[in-house]
Amino acid sequence: MAGNTITKPSDLSCTPSRAARELGLKRGEFDLAVHLGRIRTAPDEGGGGRRVTRAEIDRLRSADGFPESLLESVKTVGTTDGAALMEVTSARFTRFARLGLVVPVRFYVNRYRAVVWLYLAEELRQFAADKNHTSLLNGRTPEGLRDQLQAGLDLRPRNWRGRHLGFLLRQADGPWERAGALAALLDPVQIAEIVQDPYERAHLNRFRPDPPAHGAPGSPAAHIAERIMTAEDPDEISWLRADLTQVLDEARRHRPAPRPTAQLAVPRPTAEPAVPRPTADPAEWPPTAEPVGPPPTLSERPPEPVPEPAPEPERSRGMLGWLRRRNA
Repeated sequence: MAGNTITKPSDLSCTPSRAARELGLKRGEFDLAVHLGRIRTAPDEGGGGRRVTRAEIDRLRSADGFPESLLESVKTVGTTDGAALMEVTSARFTRFARLGLVVPVRFYVNRYRAVVWLYLAEELRQFAADKNHTSLLNGRTPEGLRDQLQAGLDLRPRNWRGRHLGFLLRQADGPWERAGALAALLDPVQIAEIVQDPYERAHLNRFRPDPPAHGAPGSPAAHIAERIMTAEDPDEISWLRADLTQVLDEARRHRPAPRPTAQLAVPRPTAEPAVPRPTADPAEWPPTAEPVGPPPTLSERPPEPVPEPAPEPERSRGMLGWLRRRNA
């Protein structure tokens, strides 16, 4: 009864955690493999994040040398181990990294709030095996490169941003997602200058990925990660702005940013005049209306009331009172 079998989405794909277990990877190693494009993921149709298809897991498991080859492709080392792998001193390795000759793939902030850069061991081996790099590995650093180092050149943050942007663009499923990936590397002030419409800017921020998690939000480590995530070099900012402007034009044509619809003004209901509460017997309410007719004649009108005489003032006592009564 194969024709009546219903295939569930969970049978065709699995969550990243389960895929990592089936591939023999730690979660950090799995995330790095996805970051590098070693493992392909697909968006979840139910909106629950990205998943790994069964076909992708089978492809990886059937590769030669699995799982050692997959583990070796995501192995990272720091400065000390990287220098030992390339058979150079740590100082020379650091110069290579600052000059951009070797590119970091990850970083973390240690307890002393220092940034620790990590590199792919596989790439370092390839760099050391290249005969064109023999003079760099064994000889003196060229004068032009020494001048750049003395001027404070350090391309590690910028090279990491370029690598991270490639990962974000690979995960983007549409023009708004690609625009959000580019905006993730720009300062909010730069974004406000490019996207001046507040509704459009709010829609773009929905697709703007957060910096990699390092420490609690608002912690010093999180601030350091945010600073590394933000482009600083003028030429880097310039091409990011140009690319963002171009991708935004495509996103607007694809699907304009939503904005509130104009609501028709509904007139307020007029308040009805308040009816006075009865002060007499409720049984006699409402009061009878006065008869309408010609005004009454003079004979029919009631007599005018006669004002009462004012009371005489009290007589004063003593001589002054007697003189007043006498002269009255």
